[in-house]
Amino acid sequence: MKRTKTAMLAIAAVTMFASATIAAAQEVRSWMNSEIGAAWSQGFRGQGTSITVIDDFTGRFGSYGDLRGQTELRRHGEWTALQAGMIAPSARVYAHDWSNSRAVRLQRRGLNTLNLSYGMMAADGFASVRWGQREASIIGYARDGRAVVVKAAGNDGVAVGSANSAGQVDYLNRDLIGRQSAIFVGALNSHGTATEKASMAWYSNTAGSNPLVQNQFLVVGVTGDITGLYGTSFAAPVVSGYAAVLGSKFTRATPTQITNQLLNTARQDTVAGYSAAIHGRGEASIARALAPTAIR
Repeated sequence: MKRTKTAMLAIAAVTMFASATIAAAQEVRSWMNSEIGAAWSQGFRGQGTSITVIDDFTGRFGSYGDLRGQTELRRHGEWTALQAGMIAPSARVYAHDWSNSRAVRLQRRGLNTLNLSYGMMAADGFASVRWGQREASIIGYARDGRAVVVKAAGNDGVAVGSANSAGQVDYLNRDLIGRQSAIFVGALNSHGTATEKASMAWYSNTAGSNPLVQNQFLVVGVTGDITGLYGTSFAAPVVSGYAAVLGSKFTRATPTQITNQLLNTARQDTVAGYSAAIHGRGEASIARALAPTAIR
């Protein structure tokens, strides 16, 4: 199976990401939605939850960006893990390197969230894929509701599950459609408000006409003009962080309940020209998700 550029990654095992660095950066940054500050002030920072980032942590190549007020050179997974951890600074962040093809291991205690900022691309037309242990475990966790599985929608400007201009399909996207605790995340070009609405980033995949995808699709702002980091790869970690923050309030909630709460509380009034076929459920709102005293 041919890999996308974001999926041409590298080598290692499952390790705890540098959470001390994240913990030292507990301030609302300009690339974040301001709602996250209110969540932290209420004491919800992701404590007691885990985020496992499946990505490149040992490869030869990196990119420059700025999440912490200084330009840094990091590998793709180092960026996505740092971003998720900065949204949920008290969560345990684990790195599952791309070279590790074994099943993704869930942590025994607390909510598990998996961040997938990659795609698995191949020519359109295959009826099924014989997945390896890693992707098979991820799809199984989403199917059975054992982890919140947050998947970057992709950067081909097409509907999730559709072929891109090269005739290729992201089969991992396709096999997560309809799974009970999976969320696809697309990119807006800014954070929206009721008075200054955000538009879909030109590159972002969309929800499309499939009602199943529309029901599990969120969008968030990706402010590459601030961070230098563009793509739905950097939309997914925001929602992964939100899931962890939500899990630190609703500590008895299942991954499916956390997933549904994020989807059910999304905003449409902050999105320019809102359409379910483009934006799915709308812009994720951690403030709305945290608002009730209990969730089902």
